[in-house]
Amino acid sequence: MKKYPRCFDLFCGVGGSSRGASLAGVEVVGGLDAWDVATTAFKLNFSQAKVWTKRAEEVDPYEVASELGSVDLMLASPECTNHSLAKTRGVRSEASRNTAFEVVRFAGVLGPRWIVVENVPMMRKWYRYHEWLSQIRSLGYKTLEVVLNANDFGVPQSRVRLFILCNRDKEPSTPQPLQGDKPTILDIIGVGEDVNNPWEFRPLFYPKRAQRIVNRARLAIERLGRGVGFILAYHGSRGPGFIPLNKPMRTLTTTSRWLYVRYNGYDYESRMLKIPELAKAMGFPLEHKFPDVPNQHKFKLIGNAVCPPVMYAIVSSLIGSQNEQLPAEHVKSD
Repeated sequence: MKKYPRCFDLFCGVGGSSRGASLAGVEVVGGLDAWDVATTAFKLNFSQAKVWTKRAEEVDPYEVASELGSVDLMLASPECTNHSLAKTRGVRSEASRNTAFEVVRFAGVLGPRWIVVENVPMMRKWYRYHEWLSQIRSLGYKTLEVVLNANDFGVPQSRVRLFILCNRDKEPSTPQPLQGDKPTILDIIGVGEDVNNPWEFRPLFYPKRAQRIVNRARLAIERLGRGVGFILAYHGSRGPGFIPLNKPMRTLTTTSRWLYVRYNGYDYESRMLKIPELAKAMGFPLEHKFPDVPNQHKFKLIGNAVCPPVMYAIVSSLIGSQNEQLPAEHVKSD
């Protein structure tokens, strides 16, 4: 019987990292997250895994080792908000940033052959970053820092993230992007829609529409030409506030903020992007499940996730998967 590498997902969230790892041939045996909605979602997708709903600091890694047995791969996405450029106001929480050191604590006990840590690129500006990285290396790991754009790996979103690849046995190698055309917003529109009960649109322009939305929409129409559909930022946005449909989504956040606008032959109409479309924009396969919770929780699960196709490529490069490319549902069709 073939033995699959066994994986523990620290700060597991909805399971984006674990989904990518499982597609690369890994058995997901455990996950940990402080948010009960996240661990509920994780358990829905990895029913055989042991799950802890606690802060990492409150969990004894020896307990995890005792429950799980051997672990070959550890995935970790420490809290990123207090590194991110998106947090433009308020004092940065050092306690939040220090969750990265839980990776060191758990790795010292579990002793996985491979570790993958995901965060925002700004993490490298943290004054303790090099101290943290040196502690990982002191455990015997060879490390490689790579900044990857999810759109290069078959995800219809321009999402740039830092990944630290760790291998006890040899130098990690950079995962190779997919070849060919990159997916765009057009690849997500209508995903999950019931053709017998289509999603409702309303007029883009109506008397009570916020002026900022009207101004952004008029700018989009002026630049793209009349009759062309687009995505509009409903809430705050850098740049012009709209995206052509033949471009990838901008980085998804933890809130609903994107309005899909189309021309119906005589006027413009709009609706918010739906949960299945946003999940597709993260690269989640259709079989990935989300719990029956309010949509704001689903937005948070999606916006905090790791794109599965990116983790697929990373884990494949680490463990030497014989899979040559991503499963068909993740590859842009002609």
